[in-house]
This record gives sequence, structure tokens and C-alpha cells, in this order.
Amino acid sequence: MNSINTQSAAEASSPSEIKITKVSVADYEWKRERPITNGLHTYETSDMSIVKIETDAGITGYGVGRPRPGERQFRDQFLQTLVGKDPTMTEAIWASLWSPKMSGRRGYETRALSSIDIALWDVKAKLAGMPLYRMLGGFRKKIPIYIAGGYYVSGKGHKELQEEMTSYVELGAKAVKMKVGAVPIKEDIERVKAVRQAIGPDVSLLLDANCAYRYYDAIQFIKRAEEYEPFWFEEAVQPDDYEGFAKIAAATSVPLATGENEYTKHGFRDLIATQAIAILNPDARYMGGITEFMKVAAMAQAHGLDIAPHGDQQAHLHLLAAIPNARLLEFYPQKVNAMASGIYLHAPKLNPDGTVDVPEVPGAGLDPNEEVLAPHRIA
Repeated sequence: MNSINTQSAAEASSPSEIKITKVSVADYEWKRERPITNGLHTYETSDMSIVKIETDAGITGYGVGRPRPGERQFRDQFLQTLVGKDPTMTEAIWASLWSPKMSGRRGYETRALSSIDIALWDVKAKLAGMPLYRMLGGFRKKIPIYIAGGYYVSGKGHKELQEEMTSYVELGAKAVKMKVGAVPIKEDIERVKAVRQAIGPDVSLLLDANCAYRYYDAIQFIKRAEEYEPFWFEEAVQPDDYEGFAKIAAATSVPLATGENEYTKHGFRDLIATQAIAILNPDARYMGGITEFMKVAAMAQAHGLDIAPHGDQQAHLHLLAAIPNARLLEFYPQKVNAMASGIYLHAPKLNPDGTVDVPEVPGAGLDPNEEVLAPHRIA
């Protein structure tokens, strides 16, 4: 009688583990040409942190975060636990760092974890010799974008706002976003009207309040803005005001978008349960990294919802290319962020059709342009 060998291939021949040998972080900050204001906040600078994870295989992974004091503290603490570990064990490392009892559930601790997780996935894709989007599944090679602008700036009237938004269309953008919520509703409606008149009927117009409204003010605003056919209404109220989102959704035909201030699959599970949000805006740098982003994308797909991530275009390009329910990539041209095209070695250019190509290089495409960044290093 022939015996049956039930030993798995993995058990029969397990390759040597790759190990993390060194970890480090570089923080950067640079001034904006002019301060910009959204519905609630004014920004005079831009900043970023680059996480660097080196391995005994000669592969280096990069992640991105922010150099905020709390985030930096948690990240330094977390990184010291990684030396000697296998960077391909992303689920195990994520679970070891996410400790609500010891660190917290949402906020800087999750942001710190996110930047590390992104670097680990960069290592994994480089080890596989594949662009990250292909390793994660691979769905498309081009991503449609929207250009995020339309901030409140001192001296910017309707004419200047119109010129700004049409300049984005001239670059090839088929969708543009503008800020609302910092001035009286009547004044904002006039700004929305001016932009719609300038860009014409065929360009999608996205409105972003950055949590500036109470739900009843948001309803007043969006009802009056409906005639200008917004593509979405983003962050109408504070991120935890699930009831407010539901009331706004019931009052308008304009799809609601939110999620840039939501954390982990648990937070997005609860946000999805409101049945008020059509388009989710997770930020992999904040909400738990690539590990959590892909789970949220799958949950969204199961509920018929689209993904349009917030923030750093480079951090999300491969993630959107990997999923079937990607809607739009937020894109910042040099006019909005002077460093946008120089931060990374593999930054894509905007195509005339309003898309960007996914870089066909191994990894997540986050290798920093250290020569450009060096003058702006703060730590």
C-alpha cells in the first residue's frame, strides 16, 4: 500500500527568512508660496516623513507619514521593535503594533503604524520583483484623477478662482475640487456658481467642506448648490457625526464622500453601516496602512461603494490600480504643492486624458528623491 505524504510544500522546503536589519526616519517641511485655507484650517507649510526599513536581503522599503510630535513618538517606539523580524509578515507585525490598551485606537498611534506598514509592503513587492499593484491583484494600469485646489487664499476673488480651476482643466483634469465652508453659505454658493461657469458642464466639480458645517447648515448649502451639479460633497460634518451624515444624505441627491479622518477597518465598518456615504476617502497614511486599506476597499466593494483616497497621490496610486472599485485619485500639481512632482523618483505625470500611469517598477513607487528633499530636512 502506497503511503501518502501530507507534508505541505511550505513545510518541506521553507526558504530562509528575510530579516529587518535597520530602521530610520527622515522628517521634512517646506513653506508654501502663500498660505491656503479650507473650511476650518489654514496651512502655511507642507510636511512629510519618510520611513526607511533595510533588510539583510539588500532590499530597502519606504513608507510615508507626517512629522507631527505624537506620530513621531509612536513611530520611533514602534520601529525599535522591528529589527530582527521578517518584514514579509505584515499581518503579524500590524497586530503586534496595534494595541488599543497600550497605545490607543485612533490617531497618532495608528498613523505611526500606517507609515511602517507601507514600508513593509514596499519591501514585499520589491522582494517579489513586482510593482505593488500587480502583487496586490492588479486591476488597471491607468488611474483617473481629480485636481484638488480651490482653497481660500488672500486676494483670490471669483475671477482668480475661475482662472485657477480652468488651468487644471487645461492640464487635462476631467474633475476638480474646491473648498467650501469658510465663508457664509451665500458667498460660497456664488463661488461654486463661478467655478461651474468657468469649467463648463462636462468637468466634474467636487465640493469639500473639511468638516466645517453642522448638519443643518450642510443641508442648506448643498440644497442650494445642487443646481450646479456637484459630483460629490465631501466631509460635510465632523467625522464622528454619523447621524448628521445620514440626515444630509436623506436631504440631497448629491453623493456624500468622507473617510480621510476615519481609522482602521472597524471605523470604516461603522461608517459604511450608516448607509449615508457613497464614496469612501481612506488615507493609507492615517487609517492603518496598506494592510487595512485593502480590507476597507473589499468591504466597500461588497457594499457597492467606491474608493477615492485622500492625500498623497504617490501613496495611493498602486492601491487604486489594484482594486476594481477605485473612482478617482486625488492629485496635487505643482501649482498647489510646489514639491509634488519632485518628492519621489517615480512620480507619474498627468496624461492629457486626465489619468496617470502606474509606475512599472518593483515596489510601491515611494523611493524618495533625496537630493530634492535634502534642503527641507528638519530631523
